[in-house]
Amino acid sequence: MEENQMSLISGLPDDMALSCLARVPRKYHAILKCVSKRWRELVCCDEFYDYRRVHSLSETWMYALCCDRYGKIWFYVLDPNESQRRWKCVPGLPARALNKMGMGFEVIGKKVYLLGGGGWLDAINEVFCYDVSRNSWTQVASLSTARCDSACQVYDGKIYAIGGLASTRSDPYSWDIFDPRTNSWELHSNACAVPEVEDSVVFDGKIYIRCQASASTMSSPFYAVVYEPSSGTWQRADADMVSGWQGPAVVVDGTLYVLDQSSGTKLMMWQKDKREWVAVKRLSTLLTKPPCQLAAIGKKLFIVGKGLSTVVLDTSQTGSVEGAMVGTSIPGLITADKVLNCKFQTL
Repeated sequence: MEENQMSLISGLPDDMALSCLARVPRKYHAILKCVSKRWRELVCCDEFYDYRRVHSLSETWMYALCCDRYGKIWFYVLDPNESQRRWKCVPGLPARALNKMGMGFEVIGKKVYLLGGGGWLDAINEVFCYDVSRNSWTQVASLSTARCDSACQVYDGKIYAIGGLASTRSDPYSWDIFDPRTNSWELHSNACAVPEVEDSVVFDGKIYIRCQASASTMSSPFYAVVYEPSSGTWQRADADMVSGWQGPAVVVDGTLYVLDQSSGTKLMMWQKDKREWVAVKRLSTLLTKPPCQLAAIGKKLFIVGKGLSTVVLDTSQTGSVEGAMVGTSIPGLITADKVLNCKFQTL
């Protein structure tokens, strides 16, 4: 009998074998793929991914995009539940992405996407996809136009790449929407869209985009616009909310958190009912090593600084201690690579 006709595990029905193999921790999946062709195909298929998700067996890892002092791009992964937590380099980053700053970085399902990047004169529209189950990179459908430093967010299973700088773009007030099911981008434009983006976050079913204001037109150096995908409408964001949005932002259980690095490192929380910002924690810059990026899994915030030095805070305890506080920490690299972005992916 040929290998592809054999049972996954001798003497067991395939559905029972799937139940057994799906319970193997994610860190051993690379070993499972070496056992046989059928096991490799199983671990890489959507059925295996869906089974783990439906039966609450999924594990979430963190991916970070970094830049070294020579301008080279690096890609790292962290298993936050490992007993000896440490960042590991993910090899094989496409050559075309090795020197492209300003890339969009997003996750859908078991795939990580790198979008565009470059600079004002050499921005690209290429999109690269990393399949975490196969540990391999492929090039997928390109953006409709070259973009770098765009607002890149996922909403309802689609990637939104909004604005960004590129000298070849005919319409600066545009955005692309990527549907992974069809591997295609759809171009949209609106005069309310913004080309120059500082930061973005999905909050209350809307995409908030923080922008740099023109010195001649506004008293504040920043303002924000809000795009509502369900209705396709744009509007200005609440001025009080924007006033405290002074760094990377993330949403945990419907609450917006911002890491303010303008003077030290301070975690801020937006209270919607009172329409005010509250300082939650001050953090030691010796551990956070700013500039930092911010990501969240469950109720835990991960603050990732230079060299991937990482501090973990539990938001369920943020109101229990006054003053300076540091949660658990994860050692970084020997080098002082700058963290460009970080995202969580569940498999």
